[in-house]
Amino acid sequence: MSGEATPPAPVDAAAGGRPAAVERFVRRGVALYNAGRYWEAHEALEVVWRRARPPERSLWQGLIQASAAMLHRERGNRHGVVVTGGAALQKLGASAPPAFPVETARFVRALARCLEAGGPVPPMEYTPAPASLQAGRRTKDA
Repeated sequence: MSGEATPPAPVDAAAGGRPAAVERFVRRGVALYNAGRYWEAHEALEVVWRRARPPERSLWQGLIQASAAMLHRERGNRHGVVVTGGAALQKLGASAPPAFPVETARFVRALARCLEAGGPVPPMEYTPAPASLQAGRRTKDA
């Protein structure tokens, strides 16, 4: 050991201060989900969830469960859709912090319609942090 401190991981300013490597998993997870590759999306988002802290942690878990519910739907497992989808709705019902990189308010409403009525799979929307949060400042409107 040289006694030197390990340099911090590069931070992605557009990610609201999340390490750039983690932000890549966010983008990848959203893209995989939107491509219908739900298991792979689940795996990518799980990397982010493992590093998350409250209150974001439960939102990430909800997105992972939404991915799993869509996989169950694809496979015709109605019980899995109901149980996992219900857990996703519960976790995603909480308000997301301003810098959370996935839009959740519209997503959870569309997910509920999908689960209840067999509607279309709702897309996930990647939303980079607003400029005011990228700089570490909060504005009155943020």
